[in-house]
Amino acid sequence: MSILKLDKVTKRFGGLVAVDNVSMEIQQGEILGLIGPNGAGKTTLTNLISGVHMVSEGKIIFDGIDITFLPAHKRCNLGIARTFQIARPLKNLTVVENIMVGGLFGNGEKLKESKKSALRLCETIGLEEPDQTLDKITVLDIKKIEIARAMATKPKILFLDEVMSGLNMDETREMIDTVRKIRGTGVTICIIEHVMSVIREITERVIVLDRGTILAEGPYSEVSQQHNVITAYLGEDA
Repeated sequence: MSILKLDKVTKRFGGLVAVDNVSMEIQQGEILGLIGPNGAGKTTLTNLISGVHMVSEGKIIFDGIDITFLPAHKRCNLGIARTFQIARPLKNLTVVENIMVGGLFGNGEKLKESKKSALRLCETIGLEEPDQTLDKITVLDIKKIEIARAMATKPKILFLDEVMSGLNMDETREMIDTVRKIRGTGVTICIIEHVMSVIREITERVIVLDRGTILAEGPYSEVSQQHNVITAYLGEDA
């Protein structure tokens, strides 16, 4: 059963077509990988789904509702959440307070309720010092805060935009475990990523974008062997 469906979605920025006639579905409960070279349109597509940008053409259906022209905050209220490539935590707040922002403004929780929810998320996601200030935490923890803040909105689907970038091998392994824990709560996940070892390990299915169009779709083990994918993204020696 699909939770999200895109029907012939196109986005133009002046004369640049960033997303070109994309039709795709995300199945409820899956971990989908969205991959492709820089400039392929991955983040733009995520922006269209989350409401940062509006489509030029096409339709977006989420959980049976036409959200094509809904503003971002209403999409969030319906259950769409995302992280950003560059995390921008609120530096004057603690770890738990940063996460509370998601519950307060994205889910309409009261202050006491949002703190309880945020503390539970700290435990789930592995943020061991919720009262810590941000000047004393690691890059991994900053990324976890970004995810936890999105999770505080109580999403049905979560888009993770390059959450593995800048992490070492141990940190990447921990982040993979974190993503699996989130999936275990029933949240559908779309992960946009350049680290192919992560995509290979964690996804059931991938969609490859190139120049704003879908180049291939299927299990990573099959898609990664297709010549057009190798040429466009993985390199001839992949």
